[in-house]
Amino acid sequence: MTATDPALTALAQGWCALSLLHGRIEAHIERALQARHDLSVREYSLLDVLSRQHDGDGGHLQMKQVADAVVLSQSATTRLVTRLEDRGLLERYLCPTDRRGIYTNVTEAGLKLLEEARPTNDTALREALDVAAKNPDLAPLVRAVETLKAPVPA
Repeated sequence: MTATDPALTALAQGWCALSLLHGRIEAHIERALQARHDLSVREYSLLDVLSRQHDGDGGHLQMKQVADAVVLSQSATTRLVTRLEDRGLLERYLCPTDRRGIYTNVTEAGLKLLEEARPTNDTALREALDVAAKNPDLAPLVRAVETLKAPVPA
């Protein structure tokens, strides 16, 4: 396979289209969340992921799992947690069964902000997808996103 192989070129074009779609959606949601709730997309994502934790087995996420869920490095995730903790939206505490582990929970203020921001996020996502669907290069990707279902936990 060479760099000018048509299959590689098509693959690269597909990747560029996907990257473009992601960037446009993220930028649109970012503007809406910042304007209405003083939240970034990453902050919203972190609050959303952490709000889904529970007290049962495997219900609390380790920092690596959180980082993977919000697509950040562990160090960037830790900085993000610290920023939201400083704003009173998150709190950390020691794992009761393993003193080496630290858990992070969303505070009542964080849950309230997340609840207020969720419709903004969802509306901005829908708007961004609707705009992208008008672009012939992005329309197939929009259709693919619209047909995806949330993964079923194993």
